[in-house]
Amino acid sequence: MKLVYADEQGNVFDHPAYTALGRSGDSIVELLPGELIPMPEGATLVSLPFTKPIGISDRTEQMESLPNQLQAVGALLPQGYTRLYLPAYVKTDSNERLPLFGYTAVVWKDDQFYVAAERCDDPERWDPLNCDRNELAVQVDNILQKYPDNRLYKHLSHCALEYECLTSSNTFLQRWEGAVPVSYSCNAGCFGCISEQPDDSGFVAPQTRMNFKPTADEVTEIMLEHLRTPESIISFGQGCEGEPSTQVKIIVEAMQRVRQQTSLGYININTNAGLTDFIRAIVDAGLDLMRVSTISALDDHYNAYYKPRGYTLKNVEKSLRYAADQGVYTSINYLIFPGVTDREEEIEAMLSFAKRTDLKLIQMRNLNIDPESYLQLIPKAQGEIYSMQQMLQIFRSELPHVKIGSFTHVPPTKRSTIIN
Repeated sequence: MKLVYADEQGNVFDHPAYTALGRSGDSIVELLPGELIPMPEGATLVSLPFTKPIGISDRTEQMESLPNQLQAVGALLPQGYTRLYLPAYVKTDSNERLPLFGYTAVVWKDDQFYVAAERCDDPERWDPLNCDRNELAVQVDNILQKYPDNRLYKHLSHCALEYECLTSSNTFLQRWEGAVPVSYSCNAGCFGCISEQPDDSGFVAPQTRMNFKPTADEVTEIMLEHLRTPESIISFGQGCEGEPSTQVKIIVEAMQRVRQQTSLGYININTNAGLTDFIRAIVDAGLDLMRVSTISALDDHYNAYYKPRGYTLKNVEKSLRYAADQGVYTSINYLIFPGVTDREEEIEAMLSFAKRTDLKLIQMRNLNIDPESYLQLIPKAQGEIYSMQQMLQIFRSELPHVKIGSFTHVPPTKRSTIIN
């Protein structure tokens, strides 16, 4: 398992004299063959600026860092894959922050790249290779001509064509899970928010948040255009917006109008679920699926990352429990990080949370963050640190009725929707 590094020009090499290592939290660890898989299609190799890689020298059999002009390399995994370790590196400038990506340890083995990851879901629908960019451009033009006054479609066209967002692309390709963003405001101040960062954060948000309030007409048009097949999904709550439930009136009105015209497809919301009364109204309007974003079931960790405004983790739990009791297929968008998510106290808290809320699905999503900044932000470990692989095994064993995946799924039977 040879160390992989990049030179100053960004060229990637394997080092013949160093064995690759991984990173779990603050610890540098050895990688086991059973924790590596061939790098999947759709993964991308990136160099980590302001870092130098760490490996084990074949000559000294000691852990060493490479010269400053050489950079560590990580893999950015496609959806469907859960990272087990970060790349092993040390920063050459502790004041610099890495861009907001989910870096995964990568090695050179058997004449190909391997990554420290486990496949947790079928990635086919979320493989960027399955999105024909030429076809997408044609469909964007067609939809914009059909709905020239719909500002949401114009906003989503930028997300699809410039950011290559697959959910917004699906909206124009009229397939699978499509996007309908509604909110420019949020009731949380997430440390790793990808659409809005304070000026003094040190991070650059990789996306631009929507800056207008859509009308119920605009939202309804997108929903009706997309919900044309039994398996189609339309989702509130995208990376380009704030918290969708802050626009509860628009959402409820649009949902009611849509369900008066069609029972096809599924209506989903991606939410922090902190505004419990608003979530109840959305559930009662005919919601089918709800995915709640969380990073922990422990208050101090959750609060440090999300910085909630006017709600607590208990509100999140109440929202999930209410939705589950009404027949909504509930899941969490679990932001995971090696060396943190696999802490003993984190595992125990999440197992209890999943059971109390009657979760149906846990979507393992690799946290996009600068590791040092995140580890400085959150509480220190209190108990044993397992491995990510062990954590996944524990979840599957202790939660046999909860699916472990990476993206939105639909239930075996759909929640009944009354159309007046």
